[in-house]
Amino acid sequence: MNTFTALSEVALPQARAAAHEVAATGGRTLQHADWVRAVQAWCAAFQKVQGTEVGLYFDDPLAFAAALWGAWHAGKTPVLASDLQPHTLAHLLPQVQACAGLLPGAIGPDDAGAGAVSPQPLSLRTAQVVLFTSGSTGVPERIAKYLSQLDAEVHALQAVFGPMADAPALRTLATVSHQHIYGLLFRVLWPLAAGRRLGTEFLRYPEELVAQLAQPGPALLVSSPAMLSRLPQQLDWAAASQGLRGIFSSGGPLPPEASAHALALLGHSTTEVFGSSETGGIAWRRRAEQGDAWQPLPGVEVRLADSGCLSVRSGHLPDATAWWETADRALPQKAGAGFVLQGRADRIVKIAEKRVSLTAMENALLASDWVAAARAVVLESPPAAARVGMVLELSDAGWQALQQQGRRQMGAALRALLVPLVDRVALPRSWRYVARLPQNAQGKTTQHDLLALFRPLMPQPEWTERGEHQATATLLVDAGLRVLEGHFPGAPIVPGVAQLHWVVTLGQQAFGIPAAFLRAEVVKFQQPILPGASVQVQLQWVPDKGYLQFALTSSRGPHASGRLVQGEGAA
Repeated sequence: MNTFTALSEVALPQARAAAHEVAATGGRTLQHADWVRAVQAWCAAFQKVQGTEVGLYFDDPLAFAAALWGAWHAGKTPVLASDLQPHTLAHLLPQVQACAGLLPGAIGPDDAGAGAVSPQPLSLRTAQVVLFTSGSTGVPERIAKYLSQLDAEVHALQAVFGPMADAPALRTLATVSHQHIYGLLFRVLWPLAAGRRLGTEFLRYPEELVAQLAQPGPALLVSSPAMLSRLPQQLDWAAASQGLRGIFSSGGPLPPEASAHALALLGHSTTEVFGSSETGGIAWRRRAEQGDAWQPLPGVEVRLADSGCLSVRSGHLPDATAWWETADRALPQKAGAGFVLQGRADRIVKIAEKRVSLTAMENALLASDWVAAARAVVLESPPAAARVGMVLELSDAGWQALQQQGRRQMGAALRALLVPLVDRVALPRSWRYVARLPQNAQGKTTQHDLLALFRPLMPQPEWTERGEHQATATLLVDAGLRVLEGHFPGAPIVPGVAQLHWVVTLGQQAFGIPAAFLRAEVVKFQQPILPGASVQVQLQWVPDKGYLQFALTSSRGPHASGRLVQGEGAA
């Protein structure tokens, strides 16, 4: 294995041999000398920027890494956009003085000026990066991480997991984005510090994962509970797992049944890493070896606060000497055996002057055979009339019950499960039933995405068919939908762009596909959709060609049809 290098020095020419392979992508390898040159070009570009903060968003981790170190060596603070959604950009863009990558008004590297840049070691205590995590209200929370914190964390990862990654030409396959802390560490920072290849392969679907794993050579998988919980049994995992050296998962606890499922298919007990954007990594476990108990990472101290919540102290925090109390309740195990998490303690809210535990409500609903996953949110419209909204991912039995009993009886039965826990005035009033909880690029369900389900931009779907590649839903177009406002006064209709948004949203819910479509093809709008219409939406997902086929019809006949294309393979 190559000598481990501090993050402050990985972009220096002398850090590695000039011919050392930094990445292999698109059928070619990139050597250290080429990567350093790319860092110098970005540094030259950022040196021309007035101000201190620059926004970054790249699909390609290799270009991202060059821009990241280029910003640091230019004395700038890179600010990482979590995604390209309008609400994210509206929050990010006013904070930065320049953008790079796929952000609006992005600048490019200054190749001509690269030769004048002579990188020096970075200061671990002054260089920093800004990330965002979803806040409790859905508003992104800004988190600054010093390079010293990131450097301490990659050293901890190497100390525990280095042997797993000690293989020539190891490939890092990922189903999570490098724009967030977990993907940033495991796909970019740790490989660069350890002298391994960057994790350039991003996989959205299990079929892509199988194809990549089947290629010769050792590989690590950096994934999430969202992907590992839904690995299809019928794919050829036996052949695909031959070169797999290990699996990582973070972003939330991996359910025991999902851990066992991944072990059976891939032949490895998943290594779960527990932590947060604020605390950095705290602990790790492999269920097949340790059960529910978490083991602290090297250099991380843990103890229980008087509140029963876990407190941590480590170099991953802004102040390595101070204790940080988390909102995670925990129980200690025998000496040296770590701790077991007992859920979150920060989800007590007041509804109609009654204290309500959102976690307790979720757990009560999970006891039902109808419910596969539950997420509670507080809806404030107006603030004085706060109420609980509940988003449920239904099981097959749940969908059958919904179709047989209808929404009213279904809601009454679910509320009955909560009556022993919650005062009637605080029971959930709004329910959303989804095929899958909304997820971002990290496989996380964010507060913003949950709240979006309660905003009347589109009708609540009534699913009548849900298959792996086929789905049908009925939408009742209420006159109060926001999309009808202004289209047109006195004669409202659903605009075409709203119909396409509905198709994208339903595609996400039905098939778990990202909302990243390149273009629309053969789209036809035959007749307008009017308030009061009951519209049937038929969807067909064609993963090998990367497109979503759709048709919208009602008793009046066809309204719209076409396909939305994610890749270049569509005919």
